[in-house]
Amino acid sequence: MPIRSRLALIVASILVLMPASSTIATLPFNYIAAFVWRSADPLHGGFSGLELAEDGLTFTAISDRAGWTKGTITRDADGNISAVSSDPVAPLLDEVGAPLKGPLGDSEGLAIGPNGHFYVSFEGAKSARIVEYDDISEPGIALPGHPDFPKMYRNSALEALAIDANGTLYTLPESPRGGGDFPVYTLPPDARRLYLPSRGSFLPVGADFGPDGRFYVLERGFHGVLGFSSRVRSFSIGPEGFVDEKTEFETTAGLHDNLEGLSLWQDAKGDIRLTMVSDDNFFWFQRTEFVEYRVLP
Repeated sequence: MPIRSRLALIVASILVLMPASSTIATLPFNYIAAFVWRSADPLHGGFSGLELAEDGLTFTAISDRAGWTKGTITRDADGNISAVSSDPVAPLLDEVGAPLKGPLGDSEGLAIGPNGHFYVSFEGAKSARIVEYDDISEPGIALPGHPDFPKMYRNSALEALAIDANGTLYTLPESPRGGGDFPVYTLPPDARRLYLPSRGSFLPVGADFGPDGRFYVLERGFHGVLGFSSRVRSFSIGPEGFVDEKTEFETTAGLHDNLEGLSLWQDAKGDIRLTMVSDDNFFWFQRTEFVEYRVLP
């Protein structure tokens, strides 16, 4: 994440610890609930990628330090999260089976394909890439990249990753060189040059395709001492690229922690839910939380 200094992030996170009553009035009306996910595992935290099963009860998450875990969500009678249990965080492996570390281990986006394979995007310095895993516990193989990947900014490269029903991967950088709209890259490559329109100061940090086939992107704003704001936009993808833009929700600063992972699923009532997880940056004063919103008709 492109937070320019550790001190700035510490100050920005102070608001996260303030009572929720100070921001309740700003809750978007399609907000469902939030749940703080705690664990005694010393590797728990930094979660940047999330995938839920179709029933919203099991999940896979990755951290930005090349870790992964699988877990189970317990829900109450209203379908809201009441408990979360997870396996110990395990390392993502390189092609020879060694744990990924250092610049090669900055894992950010997660997608699970129709074939059951896992895909992880990385944003390390000169090591932006997508790695495919037959199983997330096994060694991974880097997929052919785009010539733009090595030129991307450090800590602002392939933050978001999604896969459609046909198995096409979509990824985009958090901050494009030169500013402007965000280039979207596909694997296999698309003949079109795709761009996601930039709106305001928000930057993309997560993405997923919904059960409705739309492309959803989770975006983050950073507001100094006021903390983080969050927004989700959705798009249809047509012959001309991303069209029919909708803002699903947008929060004020400090309402949620640093939301980075996004997964969509359909609940028993037929509503599409946006489930997100926050990256606590492994700082004790931040929190790892699941946050859920409802997609409006």
